[in-house]
Formats: sequence, C-alpha cells, structure tokens
Amino acid sequence: MKILLAPSETKKSGGVDTFVPSSLFLDTITPQRMKLLHAYINILQQGNTAILSKMFGIKKEPDILKHKKDIIHELTMKAIERYTGVAFDYLSYETLDSEAQRYVDENVILFSNLFGPLRANDLIPEYKLKQGEAVGEIKTEKFYHEHTAHLLEAYFKDEEILDLRAGFYDKFYKPTKPYTTLKFIKNGKVVSHWAKAYRGIVLREIALAGVTSLDAFMKLSIKGLSIDEIQTKKNKTEIIYTIEND
Repeated sequence: MKILLAPSETKKSGGVDTFVPSSLFLDTITPQRMKLLHAYINILQQGNTAILSKMFGIKKEPDILKHKKDIIHELTMKAIERYTGVAFDYLSYETLDSEAQRYVDENVILFSNLFGPLRANDLIPEYKLKQGEAVGEIKTEKFYHEHTAHLLEAYFKDEEILDLRAGFYDKFYKPTKPYTTLKFIKNGKVVSHWAKAYRGIVLREIALAGVTSLDAFMKLSIKGLSIDEIQTKKNKTEIIYTIEND
C-alpha cells in the first residue's frame, strides 16, 4: 500500500546533507526536474521583488530575501522532516520509532510544488513556492503531470493507494486505478482545515501499525475517529470518518 501526501507551505530550516536528485524515477525525470529547478533559481537571481513576492506568496521584503538563494547548494534533510504544516505536526515523524519511520520512508509519496513526486526520505533543501504559482512560464502541476503521471501509474500498478492529499494535487496525478480517500465529519459538518491534522493522525497510526493493505487499514482502530460510511464512485472509494466529541 502506498500513501500519497501533500506538502506544506511552511518548512524547517537547515539540514545536514548536500542536494541529490530524488531517487524516484531518477533516470527518467531528473533532466526535466533539473530544468525546472534552474528556471526557479534564475528567477531568484534576477531578484525582481514583485515577481518573487507573487511566486513565494509573501509580501515583506525581508521574508522574500530570506528565500532568495541557490537552493541546489543549500543543506538538505528528508522531505518528510522538511515540511512543518499541520499534517506533519500531527504525524510527528521525529517521535516515531525506527520501524514506523522506515514504513513512512518506504511507503509515503509526497507531491512537492517545486520538486514533484518525492519519496518521504528524499533529501530536499528549504524552498518557497506558493501552491498554484508558476515558475516563470512553467505551471509546475501541469509540468509534473506531463512528465510523471504515466510513471506513477506504472509505479502503483501492483499497489493499493491511500490518497491523503488535498484536491489540488489531482492536477499532478490522479489515479486511474481504484484508490481510497478520507473525509472527516464533526457535528454533521465536513472538516476542511483541520482535516490536515486528522490526515497526520491517521498516517501516524498507519505507520505505527505497519499497515500493508487497505483492508487492514479499515480495521485499524484510531482514537477519536469512527468510520461512519464508505462510498464508492467509479474508481474512488471514500471512507467517511466521524470525529468523536471530546
């Protein structure tokens, strides 16, 4: 079973290793990925504050200047540790035991707006790119869909897929084979922002249990959540969880 996960706008600084291209489809898409990264770095070097502000999604000049660097030569860390948004806070990868960390490393595929599909343990530098913003003339979601969607289809051929991403990332890759998503309901209403937290919680429990199939996942007891309904439409199965009141 492979788990698809969205990235986060916020990221941890620093690192310990130098940049190396992602091991996922290394020989196939590295030239295209490096072309995009060089386009990104060229824009940074040109230093147009208005363009960088839009591309980064930030307004204050000191914050813009902080991200104006040659990221290929910056220190790196695992992608799963680089991102610091709500889902990653609740996953709390650093506090997992070694077996659970290995599970995440081997089974989680992240969809970076700049780097495209990544293994959780791929090493990436700190970077800034607002979701949906182009790198020059390149819309990255279209770019990576063109170059990686067919590769992902082959990669997942014999795998079950649990998709924990936000809907935007369907633009990078949307499975054509059967896959499963999650929805969270509280007090009769669909949870939106805090769905990220519950995705992190679910992923943490999956990793700790070493779940290897969707059948085993649906039998997994997760504190504070109960399965209310399972809906299937075409190739998409949606598990609807009720969030139990505290």
